[in-house]
Amino acid sequence: MTDADTTTPPRARPPRAAPQKLLAFAGLILLVLGFSLASPNFFQVSNIMAVLQATSVNGVLAIGVTLIIITGGIDLSIGTLMTFCAVMTGVVLTWLGAPLLLGVLTAVATGALAGLVSGTLVAKMKIPPFIATLGMMLILKGLSLIVTGTRPIYFNDTPGFDLISRGSLVGAVFPAFPVPNGVLILFGVAAVTAWILSRTVLGRYTFAIGSNEEAVRLSGVNTDAWKMAIYATAGGIVGIGGLLIASRLNSAQPALGLGYELEAIAAVVIGGTSLAGGRGTILGTLIGALIMAVLTNGLRVMSVAPEWQTVVTGAIIIAAVYADQLRRRAVG
Repeated sequence: MTDADTTTPPRARPPRAAPQKLLAFAGLILLVLGFSLASPNFFQVSNIMAVLQATSVNGVLAIGVTLIIITGGIDLSIGTLMTFCAVMTGVVLTWLGAPLLLGVLTAVATGALAGLVSGTLVAKMKIPPFIATLGMMLILKGLSLIVTGTRPIYFNDTPGFDLISRGSLVGAVFPAFPVPNGVLILFGVAAVTAWILSRTVLGRYTFAIGSNEEAVRLSGVNTDAWKMAIYATAGGIVGIGGLLIASRLNSAQPALGLGYELEAIAAVVIGGTSLAGGRGTILGTLIGALIMAVLTNGLRVMSVAPEWQTVVTGAIIIAAVYADQLRRRAVG
């Protein structure tokens, strides 16, 4: 990074993000009310906790990919990267018998390293993000299967590992509200990432690159280095998602991961982040992740066939992308 990189770039956050967040939040409230009226089993503490637990993993992945989408890129590898981070955590904790903290650091470091590789492919080798991360998706899937020999790694001999996601610090104090620790971690990741986007140079360059990368580059900024840093940061966040899914299952499942990236990207778009780059908020992404979790859970509670659940989810994704196009036309 050059000296010019340390200057404060102009804020590139568009002024129209708030209405979209309000619209998404209104949609979430309507979904909750609708499912609550349709089935008495939906709005129960145990089911709400299940919705929050499901949101924790997808929400963390969505937060990570939000950074990349704001730059105008995409990352199709986050699902298999989540799995690979879980596998490497299993190698360190179960096979090597390392302390729990080292396993946690391994998950984050593995994600950050893989994200850095993806960022290098995109920034330095000029491979389109779709192709670069598609290749990384397949590489990481293969590596997970190779490392484990296609067999799951269990954490039965790692005391406290399952409590990372399934334990409840809140429930220990307020038994009536057993909020899973995974949800607290999701909110913590969201708060830190929102601070990064709004208060740091990395966050400001994330928006600036997504708004007009060429203008930023011509101003003397090493956009390649910053883009690599953004992908690495996103990868580290995905590593936390890998830690959460491994803790929730108490195992690292090497064949898991495909499909998670689509749900995460859908949550990001539903939350108002523009696929064209330059616009997005972490709060919007959280709302989008909650909408996806509530929708999936509500349809399941109502005994809707799984194939129709997929149809409904796909229709909502298309509607969200179309809404994003309408917003861009209105702004433009």
